Amino acid sequence: MYDNQRILITGASAGIGREMARQLAPRAKTLILVARRRERLDALKDELTASHGSLQVLVEPCDLADLSAIDAMVERVEAAIGGVDVLINNAGFGDTGLFERAPAEKLTAIVQVNCVALTHLTHRLLGPMLKAGRGGILNVSSGFGFLWIPGVAVYAATKHYVTSMTEMLRLELRGTGVVVTQSCPGPVATEFESVAGNPTGQSVPKLLEISAERCARDSLRGLEKRRAMVLPGGLICVLMNLGRLVPRWVYRLFYSGVGGWLRKRPQAQ
Repeated sequence: MYDNQRILITGASAGIGREMARQLAPRAKTLILVARRRERLDALKDELTASHGSLQVLVEPCDLADLSAIDAMVERVEAAIGGVDVLINNAGFGDTGLFERAPAEKLTAIVQVNCVALTHLTHRLLGPMLKAGRGGILNVSSGFGFLWIPGVAVYAATKHYVTSMTEMLRLELRGTGVVVTQSCPGPVATEFESVAGNPTGQSVPKLLEISAERCARDSLRGLEKRRAMVLPGGLICVLMNLGRLVPRWVYRLFYSGVGGWLRKRPQAQ
């Protein structure tokens, strides 16, 4: 799946995306690194090319909330290397806390990056894959793609979208040679919390959190094995599978007081 391929990774400047680039570097022909922070992408390129002399690395700074920027990026990539064999839609961010307390522009940007950009970029790159009769698409969703909890309303909703869209796309593309997989990790040690915030003041138990390296490895292996869904990690994988069996009314009852509890907590400045 990855050997001598042209692979595009969004959100490659940190966390899971950066670890995916590191793990793919020994096998890929070309890595296209996409994110907003050019200086981080340049540093990653230097690291990868220093260790893997035959690897071609393209740095593509891009604001994924801007569809015209995505189109321009795709056109540059196609002009430079002809196309993309594997697309990894990893970019995404969230917000935690009460819906009404979040800045409206941040909530809109979450939907733009997590849903609209993923859809638009996939649509742009899928056609050539179908024409070639081969390809791979890995969408990084979340455990919130099939579970939910008060305090992450918009983020969880976007991941429900990613999970549903990925499942349907996989079925539509059955028999075409294009493989579609989604990864639904639980807590991962990344910069997510620094961007999303943490109004509860409670840290995720280390027993449940996995490293970005572990998440990347499990996710990449899942696409290579042509699996529909990957739940990276050990204990959290078991818990999420059990959580999928719980009736929705039980969640409503269990979380019924969370909104009021969050509303009593001081708002972050």
